[in-house]
Amino acid sequence: METNNRREFLKKSILGISGAALLPSNLKIGMAGEFIKPGQPELPCRVLGKTGIRTPLISMGTGNATASGFVRAAYEAGIKLFFSATYYGEGNNEKLVGEGLNGLPRDTFVVGTAVPPDGLDMRSGKFINQFDPQAYIRKAKESLKRFGIDYVDFFLFPYAGKREMVLNEGVLKALEQLKKEGKTRFIGIASHSDTEEALQAAADSGVYELAMIGYNYKTTNKESFNKSIAKAKQSGIGIVAMKTTAGAFNDKAGQPLNTDAALKWVLQNENVSSIVSGMSSLEELQKNLAMLQNLKMSEQELKDLNLAGLYHEPGLYCQQCKKCIPQCPHNLDIPTIMRSYMYAYGYKNIAHAWHTLAGVDISGRPCEECTVCNINCTAGFDIRNKILDISRLKDVPEDLIMA
Repeated sequence: METNNRREFLKKSILGISGAALLPSNLKIGMAGEFIKPGQPELPCRVLGKTGIRTPLISMGTGNATASGFVRAAYEAGIKLFFSATYYGEGNNEKLVGEGLNGLPRDTFVVGTAVPPDGLDMRSGKFINQFDPQAYIRKAKESLKRFGIDYVDFFLFPYAGKREMVLNEGVLKALEQLKKEGKTRFIGIASHSDTEEALQAAADSGVYELAMIGYNYKTTNKESFNKSIAKAKQSGIGIVAMKTTAGAFNDKAGQPLNTDAALKWVLQNENVSSIVSGMSSLEELQKNLAMLQNLKMSEQELKDLNLAGLYHEPGLYCQQCKKCIPQCPHNLDIPTIMRSYMYAYGYKNIAHAWHTLAGVDISGRPCEECTVCNINCTAGFDIRNKILDISRLKDVPEDLIMA
């Protein structure tokens, strides 16, 4: 019975490529899954900071993609900026993206990937061991092999938060060497938590050229956060936004969020150059592209977001404030566990949820020892029940996840 439940859990979470019937009549799909249409579509663009790259307002986060043909389809539809990460499918996603872009003129697309450092304590946001620049450079070069290309346009240093990590001498040395050797055109950071601190440090460095940040209508301290974004933009850093739908659902009984409204809200901030959308189906792709045709928010869209923000029931988006960690008697990395929960139930990406959870020590089911959870979550999460739920994923073999 337990095995069947696991399989059903996985089955319900898999999103296939579908919806070809929703495509415009002049847009056909080729044998490789690519779009075939007369001329290349021109999407609304913004300049990505001092890189000078004109990027469409929608970019593709490839973590949810399950077929190289879908990556090619997004390119043919006008998407030009693609982001992967070495931890998406343990490198398999980079291979998939490389296959999807294979054979295309190299100057017609922009690709970036995030390479995580070894020895990072996710709870504190600091290094446990001394950072090894050469080991990091080797990991970055392995990404290039998986992509099957000579260089990426962006190497991103992920989980950036604390100033001392963003400005770490070894980190800067490694990234600058990769750029000097022509392995990347630009370097940047990706930040889930302590983002304002990370943005200020990146701006002060004079080295980083891009910042991928979590940003959505549920972002707390919006006024301060927007000022930090503006300062980073003024320093020449290009800003791309992720987690833009705040978990893909609103807070009321799991009702679907008005995603057009959520994405438009982000794009009202002209300091944001592009949204990194984790698209996984043709329906999502077409819906996002249609949204770009009119960025003005309608009264109904404003109402939908206001209602979503007023619901008291907690949703899926964790602000990654880390205030829960010192309250936990087991010192669990709760923010990372909550991200895994969101990936599984919000984005329906079981593989990403599994790999995110893999680095967290929840052996022994520590939450079962607490009959009552006394953690006061700022988002109102039932932390104990969410951890007990998502921790079941640790029992699923990796080969079943990747099947």
